[in-house]
Amino acid sequence: MRVVSLVPSLTEAVAVSAPGVLAGVTDWCTHPAGLGDAVRIGGTKNPDVRAVVELRPDLVIANEEENRAPDLAALRAAGVEVLVTEIRSLPQALSELDRVLVGALGLKRPPWLDRAEQAWAAVEPVGSLTAFVPVWRRPWMVLGRDTFAGDLLARLGVRNVYAEHPERYPRVPQAELAASGCDLVVLPDEPYRFTAADGPEAFPGLPAALVSGRHLTWYGPSLARAPEVLAAAVEAALRRRAV
Repeated sequence: MRVVSLVPSLTEAVAVSAPGVLAGVTDWCTHPAGLGDAVRIGGTKNPDVRAVVELRPDLVIANEEENRAPDLAALRAAGVEVLVTEIRSLPQALSELDRVLVGALGLKRPPWLDRAEQAWAAVEPVGSLTAFVPVWRRPWMVLGRDTFAGDLLARLGVRNVYAEHPERYPRVPQAELAASGCDLVVLPDEPYRFTAADGPEAFPGLPAALVSGRHLTWYGPSLARAPEVLAAAVEAALRRRAV
């Protein structure tokens, strides 16, 4: 098969499971190394539809949140088969990955998917904590309701205080975040690249867990190590608070 992936997470999942299948990937697809043979077809939000069609893929894989409906409609209108995933929780991620890899591509269920499922089934919460999770600044935007990343954190014992917000990625003033009374702030390195020097200073006195965005927001092989990586980041932040 010839596959074009419009989602970095799914690119990694396909590339690791079926090397050589990917004919095209987005500019944001960074994992795994060795995607050089795949044609870059633009971003997740602005793919070059003509370039995708010219690759004559058997299947384009996309995601309802990552990709825009007009682009997917244009691909379908050009006769391209498009599989759209919906992933807003860990169970959905595991199910949709199986649907893509086993159902659509006809692969055997990859061992990393079993390892991911087992790792999360055995996860132990780091505590009973509250947090907010910025994904952007200027303006500040945080995780709201019904998000994959929020579901992962909840399984680790970190409750997103904006999980019941009517919006999925609400804009919240910095002053409101600072006064939220949370146990910590979780700062991923994507989509905004928060670092030790860019983010924690906005919330003085609040422990900041700097986490890998790939392990918090990607659904693919990184899921197998995500519980360990995310728990370590939260625990490190709490140790800094104790000191």
